[in-house]
Amino acid sequence: MQHDAHTGHTHEGHAHGIGKVTWSTAAQATLHCLTGCAIGEVLGMVIGTAFGWGNVPTLILAIVLAFVFGYSFTLRSVLRAGVDFRTAFRVALAADTLSIAVMELIDNGVIAFWPGAMDAELSDASFWWVLALALAAAFVITLPVNKWMIGRGKGHAVVHQYH
Repeated sequence: MQHDAHTGHTHEGHAHGIGKVTWSTAAQATLHCLTGCAIGEVLGMVIGTAFGWGNVPTLILAIVLAFVFGYSFTLRSVLRAGVDFRTAFRVALAADTLSIAVMELIDNGVIAFWPGAMDAELSDASFWWVLALALAAAFVITLPVNKWMIGRGKGHAVVHQYH
C-alpha cells in the first residue's frame, strides 16, 4: 500500500509535525490501539479467572497483555513492509506506548473505581457492560491524545512511512 493511499488520512506534515490531522485519522489510530488493548484485557481477565487469581495479579496480566497485543498489531504491519525486527519494534514502541498507557490508565481506572466491578465474574452481565463502558471511556479520552501526537509527527504518524 502506498503512503498516500490511506482513505480518511491527512498525511501532510506528519513527518515534521506540521499540518492538520483529521479526527478520522486519530480515530483510526485509537481504534487500532483499542483493539489490541481490548483483546489483551479480556484475555488477561479470562486467564486470571481460570487460574483463580485475585484482582491484582489478574489486572497486571491484563495490562501486560494489552501492551503485548497493542504492540504486536503495529509490529506485524511494519514487518510486512520489509523492515527488520529491531527497527519494527522501535517503531511499535514509538507509535503505541503513550496511546496504550493512556488507554490502560482510563480503562482500568473505570473498572477499579466502579462499585463491584472488580468482584464481577466473567459470567456476570455487569462485568461485560462495565468493561464496555471502560473501553469506550478509554477511546474518548485517548482520541485527542492521538490526534495531538499525530499532528506533531509522533505516535501513529511514525508508522505511516512504512505503509
